[in-house]
Amino acid sequence: MARARGAFLLLLLGAVHLFALAAAVPQDDPRCRPSIPRRGAVAIYPSDLEQLQFLLNAKFIEAEWFLHAALGRGIDRLARNLSAGGPPPAGARKASLDFHTTEIAAELGYQELGHIRAITNAMGGFPRPAIDLSADRFAAIMDDAMGTRLDPPFDAYNSTVNFLLASYILPHVTASVTVGIAPALMGYSSKRLHASVLAVEAGQDAVIRMLLYQRADETVAPYRGHTVAEFTRRISDWRNGMSGCGAKDEGVKVLDRRQGAERRTISNILGAGVDSLGYQRTPAEALRILYGSRNEQVPGGFLPRGANGTIARGFFQLA
Repeated sequence: MARARGAFLLLLLGAVHLFALAAAVPQDDPRCRPSIPRRGAVAIYPSDLEQLQFLLNAKFIEAEWFLHAALGRGIDRLARNLSAGGPPPAGARKASLDFHTTEIAAELGYQELGHIRAITNAMGGFPRPAIDLSADRFAAIMDDAMGTRLDPPFDAYNSTVNFLLASYILPHVTASVTVGIAPALMGYSSKRLHASVLAVEAGQDAVIRMLLYQRADETVAPYRGHTVAEFTRRISDWRNGMSGCGAKDEGVKVLDRRQGAERRTISNILGAGVDSLGYQRTPAEALRILYGSRNEQVPGGFLPRGANGTIARGFFQLA
């Protein structure tokens, strides 16, 4: 008994010693802070504001899509102030998802809320634009991408596979335009925010692609002869066609190893270009895809009244 008591006291003294050492470490350790910018560096340039604010358009679409699909409610129920009085999304509703996909969709939606808050707090924001997330909207895109009128019409909310295919349309656009605006940013705080948003957005795209790759060879019911891999390839081709700026997108499974990473893979979970570098799109390209009109001056698609912000509204003035 005495030996056991002695061992316990030694353990207790050891724990106290470790606690004391931890407490002795400075809480404001400079090694834990971002590097100090050079003297005279500017945190945020005025031109940075419009570039990062532009991302809010896609962020609003993604947040409403993922949240409604997973929870049956969106920004107005979870963080009303973030919508800034913009109209609620049309056609958004809860999807028929399995448990794990529901969890993933909810997480992605909550992440988008955080991005909207972070960008708005740092750069200012604007009201949520009018958004169309109706089943008819996704059905029209799928018909266009597949080059035929699907029968029955594609219902993005009807199943886990359909939801994942519909989700495939969005994060790539946001990730690629986030890469695209990088050269225009000048302030160190702007670049830090941009990198943080891009890290998560690219991860979201990878998650959706991975879930689809796991089902790549499955047939998308009830469309016999059309696999998940084919749907992703057709959607990618659709985005390339809408953007009008060449091939910057590929499905989750390529047909030739020469298209894969280092020309050695058929899997294409992380869509990337030469040297596996991320694709980049301009704001104009992103709007052509989100509008579904091939023209950044002609609203439609997910944004029937057009996107908000200086950059998007500037294209209307050029029309």
